[in-house]
Amino acid sequence: MRDFAGRTAFVTGAASGIGLALARVFAAEGMNVMLADIEAGALDAAVAQLAEFAPRIGSVVCDVADLESVSHAAAATVEAYGPVHILCNNAGVAGGSGIDAIAPETWRWVVDVNLMGVVHGIAAFLPGMRAHGQAGHMVNTASMAGLQANIGFSPYVATKYAVVGMSEGLAKDLAGEGIGVSVICPGFVRTQIAASARNRPERYGVGAKPAPGGKAALLAQQLAGNAEAGLDPDAGARQVLEAIRTNALYVFTHPEMRDEVDARFAAIDAAFKRTAG
Repeated sequence: MRDFAGRTAFVTGAASGIGLALARVFAAEGMNVMLADIEAGALDAAVAQLAEFAPRIGSVVCDVADLESVSHAAAATVEAYGPVHILCNNAGVAGGSGIDAIAPETWRWVVDVNLMGVVHGIAAFLPGMRAHGQAGHMVNTASMAGLQANIGFSPYVATKYAVVGMSEGLAKDLAGEGIGVSVICPGFVRTQIAASARNRPERYGVGAKPAPGGKAALLAQQLAGNAEAGLDPDAGARQVLEAIRTNALYVFTHPEMRDEVDARFAAIDAAFKRTAG
């Protein structure tokens, strides 16, 4: 997909971070952009920011863990701008866990947002994207944690592995239909994911703080440092835009993390060689 002007994009988790950056680059290309987020106040502020240079900006409060909410957002987008050409399943939360504090409620929350949120986006938008017969593209936000589990046992890792796998399968299933698929696997980015609990719905209960000194606590500390030390979200968004143009499946924003993935691949290769031997 190379022609963006006048087309329509829908972005979840768009009130901040990578989502807002994606909305910004799409708007700069002359697209209609519908921003979706569960946080109404931040969503209003994001729209006001983008509206300064892009008049075709809309917003809808959306809980990606709820299929009905996503379906409503899809209908609102089509009503406002017509067919959707780019879908960004970007909303995500961090959660905690670790082997010493396995909280099923936290697992359900993270799985519902990070994994089922992508499923709900595909279910709500794919039929329309196929029906309008124009070029389209889906972007799913995963993580380097979807390719290696250096942060340990956690719902975040589990869901991001799933998003990578779903994206790979989706790309194969849609090959030849004019709908591309990309999965972005960033390392640390300057986002507010460390403060995900601010939007945790009551139905998932109150999340327990990770045990001091554990991997989950270390991850929380690293995420909290994103506000200063992580990658500029705009840099990642520009890579996504190029991936859409070239129909690239994988988007890696942190090339310095390749060694971590290579170590996993080497272990897998060694296991196959042992079996073959």
